[in-house]
Amino acid sequence: MQNGEKIVFGIDEVGRGSLAGPVMACAIMQIKNQKSTFVPSSGRGKVKNANQKLKIKDSKKLTPKQREEIYNFLKKSSEVQWGIGKVSEKVIDKINILQATKLAMEKAVLNLEKKIGKKADALLIDGNFGINIARPQQSIIKGDEKVFLISLASIIAKVERDNLMIKLHKKYPQYGFNKNKGYGTPQHLTVLSKHGPCKIHRQSFNLK
Repeated sequence: MQNGEKIVFGIDEVGRGSLAGPVMACAIMQIKNQKSTFVPSSGRGKVKNANQKLKIKDSKKLTPKQREEIYNFLKKSSEVQWGIGKVSEKVIDKINILQATKLAMEKAVLNLEKKIGKKADALLIDGNFGINIARPQQSIIKGDEKVFLISLASIIAKVERDNLMIKLHKKYPQYGFNKNKGYGTPQHLTVLSKHGPCKIHRQSFNLK
């Protein structure tokens, strides 16, 4: 990062509509250099190297394989840094999902700032709300479709949370968290009606 460059974070969350597990957020920044492999264009971008060219868009419009490819590429790259924020289902039940979503985003920002040793100059947030942190902010509806950094954040948050839910599936195999990731699919709802909720279900949600 060159002196005088603004530090901009893109922020998105995943798991807001899930019936089980945490809500998670990612804050990501791009480290600029002359040999950047990140090519944003009109709000979109590509991640590429000599053997790879991956189109970046909202994580919901990518297949699991495409998300994993992009995530693994970014994990090896020295051109991005990110922080993750996680808020448990128990906290969601206490403060409601909107406040938990904001808290996850705040944690992601603080974790990234701790990692880079600097405060953000601007936050680009997916959604129509701000978060409780004293940084200049811009809320962007459908930001994950319009802004390159937010698209990256959506992919990273999705892969991180999916991987967590796959691990939780081993503890609660009857609910199929490895496939539904906690969302209210017909299979998940059928199992819920039969067995009832487990410890990671959000009791404040309509679990029917």
